[in-house]
Amino acid sequence: MKAPLRRILALLAAVVLVVILASIFALTVLRGRTPGLPGPRSVASLEKIPLGGVEQWVLIRGRDRDKPVLLFLHGGPGMPAMYLAHAFGRDLERDFVVVHWDRRGAGKSFDAASDRTGLSVSRTLEDTYELTRLLRTRFGRDRIYLVGHSWGSYLGLLAVRGHPEYYLAFVGTGQMAGDRRQVGVLRREFLLRAAAETGDPMLRARAAAPSVEVTEDDLFRYGGEIRAARSFMPILMTGLRAPEYTLRDIMNVKKGSDLVGREMKDDVEPRPLDGEIPGLEVPVFFLLGRHDFNTPSQLAAEYLDRLSAPLKGVVWFERSAHFPFFEEPARFSAEMLRIDGLVRIFRDSPRPR
Repeated sequence: MKAPLRRILALLAAVVLVVILASIFALTVLRGRTPGLPGPRSVASLEKIPLGGVEQWVLIRGRDRDKPVLLFLHGGPGMPAMYLAHAFGRDLERDFVVVHWDRRGAGKSFDAASDRTGLSVSRTLEDTYELTRLLRTRFGRDRIYLVGHSWGSYLGLLAVRGHPEYYLAFVGTGQMAGDRRQVGVLRREFLLRAAAETGDPMLRARAAAPSVEVTEDDLFRYGGEIRAARSFMPILMTGLRAPEYTLRDIMNVKKGSDLVGREMKDDVEPRPLDGEIPGLEVPVFFLLGRHDFNTPSQLAAEYLDRLSAPLKGVVWFERSAHFPFFEEPARFSAEMLRIDGLVRIFRDSPRPR
């Protein structure tokens, strides 16, 4: 090999090494913090809080600490949403104090699941109440908003049922509803439509099989998870840019999701997709993606019709599937602000004796 070529290759190798080392440095040393927000009343903190005897990570961001507090419950049950905070939270942070919480085993709180006995619905519910009480005290609020996504929408319904006095309203998105049989039927119908649209005979045969299990990969591939994408990649790439997440946190996302999904004990009635809560004492709103077949929105809308609540409503996101807050963030924020207005009117109205 000629000397000039060796020098060029050595230079390229050095450049690649520098890029790799710089990336590792950025993901380990420069990460793990949250950017500040302008204004004397703003709050931007990333902190570990003891909940149920173990430290769990909480991100709190808002331009005005006097605005209503909104606690966002992620799905999974072990798939965090904190690493998506900047993708959908900028407008929300203007009108709310937005709180993201990585629960035991999820994302930044992966180590909190070292004791597997804490991975139960009952323990997670108690952690939710404890965090809620901390937020009420810290921000001087009698009540806060509770927003639940996917499995977090199940947890949110349980929380509001148990302590309605803590919450202004419950907002479900990617709302779990119905039973496993109903979900399976709608997912198969979704896959059959995808087969007809693509003209794929193998897909049609698979979708028509009574025992078929529609996977999350199927839902992503045909727009039932994210309407405008065909994989998890948009969420992954967004998460990689999250300043709050270090390289270790990123590596723990899938590990935590698998761990919590496998170990979570369903020890509270009703169990997920196995019965429903018939009524709640606070306003309830569902923000639903028209194309969601992970937690089919049709079942959520039907459940809301049956649900007894003092105030309720459904909002359809026509360009969204399972992640309306991520797929249509500006509209999601606008709808949350509108809901806040409705709840204020409701709370100011005289109650019948």
